[in-house]
Amino acid sequence: MTSATDPQILRQAQVAAHDPDPVGALSQGLGNGPFALVALFVSPEADFHAVSRAAWDLWGGMDTTVIGCTTAGEIGAEGYAEGTILALGLPRAHFATLPVVIEDLSGIDPQDIVAGMIRRRARLTAEEPLWRHEFAFLMIDGLSVREDALVSALSGGLGPVPLFGGSAGDGDRFGETFVSINGAVLTNAAVLCLVRSDCPVKVFSLDHLRPTDTRMVVTRADPARRIVQEINAEPAAREYARLLGKDPEQLSAFTFAAHPVVVRFGGEHHVRSIQRVLENGDLVFYSAIDEGLVLTLAEPDDMPDHLSREMAALSKGGTRPEAIWACDCILRRIEAEQKQQGAALSAIMAQHRVVGFSTYGEQVGGMHVNQTMTGVAIYPPDGPEV
Repeated sequence: MTSATDPQILRQAQVAAHDPDPVGALSQGLGNGPFALVALFVSPEADFHAVSRAAWDLWGGMDTTVIGCTTAGEIGAEGYAEGTILALGLPRAHFATLPVVIEDLSGIDPQDIVAGMIRRRARLTAEEPLWRHEFAFLMIDGLSVREDALVSALSGGLGPVPLFGGSAGDGDRFGETFVSINGAVLTNAAVLCLVRSDCPVKVFSLDHLRPTDTRMVVTRADPARRIVQEINAEPAAREYARLLGKDPEQLSAFTFAAHPVVVRFGGEHHVRSIQRVLENGDLVFYSAIDEGLVLTLAEPDDMPDHLSREMAALSKGGTRPEAIWACDCILRRIEAEQKQQGAALSAIMAQHRVVGFSTYGEQVGGMHVNQTMTGVAIYPPDGPEV
């Protein structure tokens, strides 16, 4: 079964991962094109390679860019979902897109990336010179450990173009993650789409966390693998647990979701979430970490109340977004489920027409962050400037 949103601005369709003809069902849900872009967010329960090939076979002949990634859950018309495939379609009547593929994340050349971004931005502007609104969407291998380096390089070439994105997931298994472009499935890679539109847009990032007065210092780490071995000159997991007043043997994904740490950059706090604890007591993080970094424990606000306020704030001059395309951290979903708030969050997202996927990390501007929702609010063409 598929579901579809308003067909005029951002089209959406959703189907079960084990549907015998998922791409055919998604095509019916999206309706007739032409589309500038079709983006697929695919549960790890589905055959990602087969879905990617079938989608390219169907839409590629229509001069449509087709991208996709595996997920840690989907966000559809009714909010949080699992075991589904979500398709988003950007109609050519309102959007122009240009994809960029970065195939070897271990060999990033920032100068080449900057030069390439500048050329492609100029090309897209020339294609639609009367459309003044633009953003960039990034999907990246969520197990590459290269998000921080990539977004830092991209920011230099994007200039004023706001970027948001998400790291591909693998449910809660952390085994393998994929991205795809026009039928080709890639690992250790990323796909960036430059988007230009006649619709006003606003890229945003939100989290429901407040820094406390409890701080700690990373005294021994392996930055290349995002592993912290010592905090305050003590074994990392044991010291983190001590500060929480917990048994280090009882640390879990819910502990990390409920008690994240943040770092301060540029006058703002950014989340550095813990992914898991290793058998030797080391802590693995979702994003960049290094020796000497000061970490601050954070406390959560009520998630439904916070999300409701943030979504309402995206309405400008009485005009709601036509749709919100979002990347939402897996840790937010874990926390919501543990606190039995998943249904409330789903209802809020459905009310505000939020669609997208759950990630292993989020990107906004030149930062790779965790435990946030990042996204783009898309307004009607005659909507307010944002």
